[in-house]
Amino acid sequence: MTRKARYEGITDWFRENMSDARSELDYDSPFHLLIAVMLSAQCTDKRVNLHTPALFERFPDPESLAIADYEEVFSLIKSITFPGNKARHLIAMARELVEKFGSEIPEEPEQLMTLPGVGRKTANVVASIIYNKPVIAVDTHVFRVARRIGLSDGETVDKVEEDLTSGFAPEIRPAA
Repeated sequence: MTRKARYEGITDWFRENMSDARSELDYDSPFHLLIAVMLSAQCTDKRVNLHTPALFERFPDPESLAIADYEEVFSLIKSITFPGNKARHLIAMARELVEKFGSEIPEEPEQLMTLPGVGRKTANVVASIIYNKPVIAVDTHVFRVARRIGLSDGETVDKVEEDLTSGFAPEIRPAA
């Protein structure tokens, strides 16, 4: 089977089976989605969803998180992986959102990646969900599977992302 045929087959499957694909993270605003995605790094969505309701209630917007006490944020996420780093990043991210973006979530992944604690995968997830941007979030699992099933022979996450982006039609990418 050619690579093009693989992409076409997967695209057909997505159109038939995943037309309403959505994140398993619970959130009630773009800001809370950004927080949830940041917390989900090397952690399960299920565990993140257990802890975000209290975090979201306490910090409903960037302004409140920007002035948060580190210890309070840490205590709310302490059973999520790497709570110390994530607490620092969340507070710093909120400050940057307030100061540089007027508390609005940037639309472009490149702008999102200027925020502390936001890498390419997080930026792509947020941009695809909030703004329906035609980007693909590639993590270690997507990297491995894409190579294994012949969608890419890229040696880096960036190369696999490039291959997947060129292989899937823009309207499929946010669900991919």
